[in-house]
Amino acid sequence: MLLPSAAATRPVILLLATSTLIASLATAQEPVKPARPDSARRDTVQVLQEINVTVTRTEEPLSRVPQAIGVVGPRDITRAQPTLTADEALNNVPGVYVQNRSQFSQGQRIEIRGAGARAQFGTRGVKVLLDGIPQTLPDGQSQLTNVDFGLLDRVEVLRGPASSLYGNASGGVVSLHSRDAAPELFTQSVRLQAGSYGMGKWQAISTARKGNFSGVLSLSRFTWDGFRQNSAADIGIYNLGLTWTPTKKSSLDLWVLLSNNPLQENPGALTYAEYNVNPDSAAAANIRRGAQNDNNQQQASLTYQQRFDSHGGAINVSLFGLKREIQNPLATAPPGDQGADAPIAGVYVHIDRQAGGARTTGAYRPGTSWRSPLLTAGLDFQRMRDDRQNYRALRGVPTDSILLDQIETVTEVGPFIQAHWTPSERITVDGGVRYDWVTFDVQDNNTADGADNSGSLPQDAPSGTAGISYYIAEGITPYLNVASAFETPTTTELANRPGGTGGFNDAITPQRTLSGELGARGRLSTWLSYSVAGFISRVNDAIVPYRDVGGRVYYTNAGKLNNNGLEVSVTAAPVRQFSAFLSFTYANYRFADYVVVSGTAADTLDGNRVPGVPQFFTRIGLRSQPGLGFVVDLDQTLSSSLTADDQNTIWVDNWGAGVTNLRLSWSTQGRDMSFLPYLGLANLFDRKYIGAVTVNGFGGRVLEPSARRNFYIGAEIGFRTRS
Repeated sequence: MLLPSAAATRPVILLLATSTLIASLATAQEPVKPARPDSARRDTVQVLQEINVTVTRTEEPLSRVPQAIGVVGPRDITRAQPTLTADEALNNVPGVYVQNRSQFSQGQRIEIRGAGARAQFGTRGVKVLLDGIPQTLPDGQSQLTNVDFGLLDRVEVLRGPASSLYGNASGGVVSLHSRDAAPELFTQSVRLQAGSYGMGKWQAISTARKGNFSGVLSLSRFTWDGFRQNSAADIGIYNLGLTWTPTKKSSLDLWVLLSNNPLQENPGALTYAEYNVNPDSAAAANIRRGAQNDNNQQQASLTYQQRFDSHGGAINVSLFGLKREIQNPLATAPPGDQGADAPIAGVYVHIDRQAGGARTTGAYRPGTSWRSPLLTAGLDFQRMRDDRQNYRALRGVPTDSILLDQIETVTEVGPFIQAHWTPSERITVDGGVRYDWVTFDVQDNNTADGADNSGSLPQDAPSGTAGISYYIAEGITPYLNVASAFETPTTTELANRPGGTGGFNDAITPQRTLSGELGARGRLSTWLSYSVAGFISRVNDAIVPYRDVGGRVYYTNAGKLNNNGLEVSVTAAPVRQFSAFLSFTYANYRFADYVVVSGTAADTLDGNRVPGVPQFFTRIGLRSQPGLGFVVDLDQTLSSSLTADDQNTIWVDNWGAGVTNLRLSWSTQGRDMSFLPYLGLANLFDRKYIGAVTVNGFGGRVLEPSARRNFYIGAEIGFRTRS
């Protein structure tokens, strides 16, 4: 496909970017309730509406919450988006940085104020919820296996420690909400998409509603050849949701989520020498040893909600369980393997996982006045059982030589209580406490080495939060909060022991965070809103990957981290035909007390930048709606340089003038049918940049390149039956 040249389109980009800055510094994450405009004003101005959030475990108006919370709506999630990865929408939220590895074997790294920044696979340190059900396991690992971004209607992001609400690994919270059934009797939509590097995705979404019953069914499959060697993917996601609402104040929701991902190849990270020669290559060891991930997962949940009165009284009970099987050939050489087939000899990991739990919450207001505090108490219970075997493999195929055979069990129990109080019309006070009992147990079934490494490892922690907001005027509501969080090591981190022996590495302890935040949000007019937040976090015993040997990462506790930052977002919609946003993040994260000991040598890293996080990260977005159903979306993302190792010897360049994405769409609506074709151009100016890094990669193997200019094209067709 012929793409426009950079020279031909750059003036348009610069003009639109200048228009954004003139309109205001803008972002659409945190609007507050506007004054009601007159009818003439309503014709020319796009009025920003009030938003309620539930990520705080009670429904509250966003304008009064004494915490930094971002909200991403359906148009930003799905309109002309490929709906493949979290960064498409989450990078719009200040304080959030998503590293897109451009491969699906290890997933994306979601970082919120430093939490999760050093994850070597998937997401950790950040709590992920899907329709109120945790996708974060009790050891802190988060999985997005069941998430189809094409089915989402809304995302809420709580930035900052939230362990008092959600327990382990809650340095931030990403709450994903699937779309509800449409109000019509039946609707059907089909989305077809194709693009560069052999990318293809189809998705069919059906909704039905009859009396007190409604349902949503989503089927999708995504295939990709990958822009790098050894990075192909084949991912299928199948979700069914059923809702029964026997009364106006009660509901029962059943979700069944299935995923089948038979192919997720892992190209690994590159050195600078490899990257400069061929940025779309893969690490040689990953190719020789067939590094990839094959997994399938089944999850079911049942949630009952009951509201008792108009003053916030309610109960919520959820039961959930999942089964997951993982087959994961690694690029790691077997411990001590020096045989003739050493170049192709690797480690094959097989995990049979079962997990489940329950969440209960009850809210009560002791009085009928709105001044009475709303008290919420609850109990979260989760349990996970991994049956893990590591085998010696040849070219990714397991042999009979077993390296590790153990059963790992993690149990988390967390009771909590919180209060929401509005002593006056202007003041809102929130607070809460929680205590979590987290226990890791391991049963070593491979005792051929003469040692039984079975054992138990308790890692308990209290947490709390307190915050206050004060409504001064429509244009400013300042707030202040103090919160704590704790994060245990994951089972994978504990199981990676030097020497490859079984059991857990009991030298790693939980990291603990204490954070203070001062912020404000407000509406400067009916079409212009903003939010700003500054924070100071102190992390003790930070869990860091201190060594990567051939893809196998070993972990330790650093002494202290000082994480300080500033987040700014503003939204402007001066006319109905035009809107804009800007989100800006300043992140100054440094080691305060960290000494790496190797034999008799000690390396003091105090004052070094924490790797994997840019100091500045900015996204500007523009949306033009000239009429007749046409929509033009443009976003520009800029990132400063970052370091890829604790010693700060390997630096990754900034993104220069930034990475530009352009989306064009047109929609037409009949009485019962709709049609929406779209075109997306990613990395419009063909920028060569690094989208993710492998922190402390062995031998300088840290670079995970992003794709150059690429495109996708698609269309969504829908129809509905009214009665």
